[in-house]
Amino acid sequence: MAARGARDRAGTTPRASSLLLCLVLLLAPSAAAEAAEEATPSGVFEVRRKFTRHGGGGEGHLSALREHDGRRHGRLLAAVDLPLGGSGLATGTGLYFTRIGIGTPAKGYYVQVDTGSDILWVNCVSCDGCPRKSNLGIELTMYDPRGSGSGQLVTCDQDFCVENYGGVLPTCTTSSPCQYSITYGDGSSTAGFFITDFLQYNQVTGDGQTTPANASVTFGCGAKLGGDLGSSNLALDGILGFGQSNSSMLSQLAAAGKVQKKFAHCLDTVNGGGIFAIGNVVQPKVKTTPLVPNMPHYNVNLKGIDVGSTTLQLPTDTFDSSNSKGTIIDSGTTLAYVPEVVYTSMMAAVFDKHKDISLQKSQDFDCFQYSGSVDDGFPVITFRFEGDVSLTVSPHDYLFQNGKNLYCVGFQNGGLQSKDAKNMVLLGDLVLSNKLVLYDLENQVIGWTDYNCSSSIKMNDEKTGSTYTVNAHNLSSGCEFQWHKSLLLLLATTVISYLML
Repeated sequence: MAARGARDRAGTTPRASSLLLCLVLLLAPSAAAEAAEEATPSGVFEVRRKFTRHGGGGEGHLSALREHDGRRHGRLLAAVDLPLGGSGLATGTGLYFTRIGIGTPAKGYYVQVDTGSDILWVNCVSCDGCPRKSNLGIELTMYDPRGSGSGQLVTCDQDFCVENYGGVLPTCTTSSPCQYSITYGDGSSTAGFFITDFLQYNQVTGDGQTTPANASVTFGCGAKLGGDLGSSNLALDGILGFGQSNSSMLSQLAAAGKVQKKFAHCLDTVNGGGIFAIGNVVQPKVKTTPLVPNMPHYNVNLKGIDVGSTTLQLPTDTFDSSNSKGTIIDSGTTLAYVPEVVYTSMMAAVFDKHKDISLQKSQDFDCFQYSGSVDDGFPVITFRFEGDVSLTVSPHDYLFQNGKNLYCVGFQNGGLQSKDAKNMVLLGDLVLSNKLVLYDLENQVIGWTDYNCSSSIKMNDEKTGSTYTVNAHNLSSGCEFQWHKSLLLLLATTVISYLML
């Protein structure tokens, strides 16, 4: 979940992950939630990004960056358009959310979107400890199972519950509700029971066109909150899990034949906003690398790192995906984290031609004074993956300005994180922005390509055989924050939450 930490499937020991994302989903009001309708839905997400790449932010800005990441430590399918929005970022919150419609008649709920967790939940009307107001300038809504004509209680003997618990619980009776309990890495928690109801969104029907659609999904009805989730400071209505497991919204929609189990995003740091879509992207073409099997996150096999023309000489097992090592691709993490041995070697190569530069600590970032163009003065960093797939990071991406002529290194030393994070590589928005990133869960691959995220992509609609244009978006409504320039954040996930396995 955004800004939180560990989580797991319902009823088990919380696993780890979350991403902070301030998405705003354009939900078309659907008059009568027609469940049996075979329309292939398309959602539209309007996203604001918290941290832009450049501009001064000062000590408070750096603190916010670290605090943000620290908290998180059937075919015949149509395409789905989830437009992004935003032009800057809220000072010090690191929060992204979307507005979804649930129930009959549909009511709107603001939820954080978390590609690292699997369960969608919203606060219930009888919730103990749930905030009644939010300092984000949004109106909170409590879900009332009795207020929806299509809501149904999920009992502990039903398939969804049995699968999530890995079997029928000994205490289960026919009428007992299927309960869930999630604890996140920052100590916040939610507990409640599962409900099945209609989720409403927009479906792509042509070039830049959408139409209302709905689908039945099972989600948690939060009866009790703990920790920061109960605070009105950054209060929202719930969390939307976008992970790989069968309980995620994406998996449920795919299982129902509504969407393909594929999604892509393109985060625009130049104009703000970008593209977020579910379905088969046919243009641009994206070269992919395999996902490591049986992993809860988007793990890949990293083969090596080049800094300019220098290949880093590292121990042979540095990127081994076993023994709490390996590499995670996560568009939700604000920064990028590498093991200490990698960080030390990388920084030596980055500053090889600048022996005169003296690094200084600022909120645990390595910073330095520099008056020239960083793109002219520093090398490109290239990550090489299985399948001859590379990811290049320009100096202006990994060095961000934090005041006049003061630059800070966005890469973070994993050795300073929790013991579980010391040996992992976690690549977030720092390296993924201004690239179209494709997650193909059907074929278990992930890929990316440099791209102008303010342009458009083309997606195939298997239901009609047509190819539709999905445009970039820079939507301005929905987030009542004060904006300033800092470092890009979308779907932010904390390194600690991802690695506390």
